[in-house]
Amino acid sequence: MAIISAIGRKQWKVRWLFFGIYAFLLIGGATMVYPFLLMLSGSTKSAMDIQFFDAWPRFLHDDGWMCAKHLEGLFNERLMDLNICYDRDEMAFNKMTPSLEHNDALAGAWEEFLDATPLPAYAYAPGYIATPISRTIPSALREFKQELAASYGPDILAVNRELGTEFAGWYGVYVIVPSYLMRREKPLDTPYVRALNSFTGRQPYGLRYYFSPQGFYKKQFLKTQYSQDIAQYNRSHGTAYASWDDVVLPRRYPVAGTRQEQDDWLRFVKSSLALHWLRVDPAAAADFQNVLRLRHGDIASLNRLYGSSYASFADVPIWDDVPSNGVAQTDWEAFIGGYRDPASGQVVSVAKEHLRIHSVEFMFQDWLLAKYGTVEAAAKALGASWQRLEDVAMPQWDCHLRYFTQNVRALRWEFVTRNYRAVADYLLFHGRGIFNTIVYCGLAILTALLVNPLAAYAMSRYRMPTSYKILLFLMCTMAFPAMVTAIPSFIMLRQLNLLNTFAALILPGMANGYSIFLLKGFFDSLPHELYESAQLDGANEWVLFWQITMSLSKPILAVIALNAFTAAYSNFMFAFVVCQDRKMWTMMVWLYELQQSSGQAVMYASLVIAAIPTFLIFLFCQNVIMRGIVVPSEK
Repeated sequence: MAIISAIGRKQWKVRWLFFGIYAFLLIGGATMVYPFLLMLSGSTKSAMDIQFFDAWPRFLHDDGWMCAKHLEGLFNERLMDLNICYDRDEMAFNKMTPSLEHNDALAGAWEEFLDATPLPAYAYAPGYIATPISRTIPSALREFKQELAASYGPDILAVNRELGTEFAGWYGVYVIVPSYLMRREKPLDTPYVRALNSFTGRQPYGLRYYFSPQGFYKKQFLKTQYSQDIAQYNRSHGTAYASWDDVVLPRRYPVAGTRQEQDDWLRFVKSSLALHWLRVDPAAAADFQNVLRLRHGDIASLNRLYGSSYASFADVPIWDDVPSNGVAQTDWEAFIGGYRDPASGQVVSVAKEHLRIHSVEFMFQDWLLAKYGTVEAAAKALGASWQRLEDVAMPQWDCHLRYFTQNVRALRWEFVTRNYRAVADYLLFHGRGIFNTIVYCGLAILTALLVNPLAAYAMSRYRMPTSYKILLFLMCTMAFPAMVTAIPSFIMLRQLNLLNTFAALILPGMANGYSIFLLKGFFDSLPHELYESAQLDGANEWVLFWQITMSLSKPILAVIALNAFTAAYSNFMFAFVVCQDRKMWTMMVWLYELQQSSGQAVMYASLVIAAIPTFLIFLFCQNVIMRGIVVPSEK
């Protein structure tokens, strides 16, 4: 019984030993897999969540987080545009806690208003078309580039000629989204802007956001002066608002407001708000004509600059919108903001009573009144809580949320794949990186499987007395890093006029000391009886090398081929030094340049894509490779 008990204890010890070994191996595997999962997760992220290190991206399972990520893409990573559009004070996209509840009736009314009301292009901006922080290629930008290619052909030079642009390549096509709210931001009328506006006008309403002068007034004009504390605003203005939600931007000069409110409105309209949001009553025509007379002197001078044919200044009307002519724009801005006569020093401008704000918000309010008659009726029909007309704001939140809930799966897929699409777009349509890499790797494998086996076969077959000295010399070459040999190799290739050629990439790495050492050891293990039998049958040296040695050495040759492929495929510094012509750049060089102009998530995606070829080769050839590494076999 004691013997049986001792055997049982020994078996349990062995089991616990194996359990410990397996646990240790699992922990070691996790330390390798977890960083890889972090890189995969990072490759799907954007500016708002790249700082979070989670192996499984949160937006894939958290709808609220996904909504915040969608809003980041919709507002082109510009938090200020979101705050202005929604009249909010969010501190960061990743600090938002958006509720997915929305009013479908309001969203439907907003889309009905947009269908019925033609709006100018400066009234809205497209979403998912710019990523100034992530620096990737979002969905709308990809569609815009596809439209340009379909309209003007695949040659970017043709696009530049037609649109007056200077894009270096398709990857360099970008869009700067203006807010069109500040005075200095004026809508342009160029072929490129017209093409962009045409594209934007065909985007779904859920992927556009409309500019809000009221949000701009509160967020960037009032709150920057009086802080976000409504109590401080009340003290300085003599008001008693309960919150910032009660503060509104009047259409016209607030006659009933306090003196400070009137001054704020006037300063905002005269100097801050963009001109295209302002309208002037026809009753101010005489003042406008007076400004023109002071600035131009005579009507002939004005006609020459305007390209017009007015008989006198009295014939110049008040414009309904900002003129497109540059001189006329300057005159109109002087009339709105005030023009000081150099002779008299008198300031002439439009009277405050004749100014009004013409924004999409006010147009929506007028549309609701025309349809429902009163604010109360509109609020009841649409399930809103409006008490007065000033409470009616653009229901963009409801429209955007409805689009999100209807397309959440497609939006998730967009974020999962867009960084990889950016890398693929760069590699496929930016230079010959893929072609050069395929040629380079193919030639590197071919030369490695020809030169190294020949050298190893010679030392293995003929047993030269200096074989070990030669092997020692070959092994010594491994003591020097590649950076040390790069300079003399570059000088030699330059003297031979081989720079910017495939020969410059192939020749320095044709023979590898470590590969020759491995091959010689493998060849030495092959039985000499095979060679003697083949020689008795009349085989020459080429038959001995090719049909016997090489056919029996497939496992080790697979290892040599993999090493040659890995060295050529991952070669960056030397390939960049000896091939500085962009036409000869390999994929690694192009990826390096991409990483310099892209965000961190795109860099992760490029690393994942760069690892795929090596992974596939090892996956499909692992049996042969493992035989060459672990169990060299004899046949």
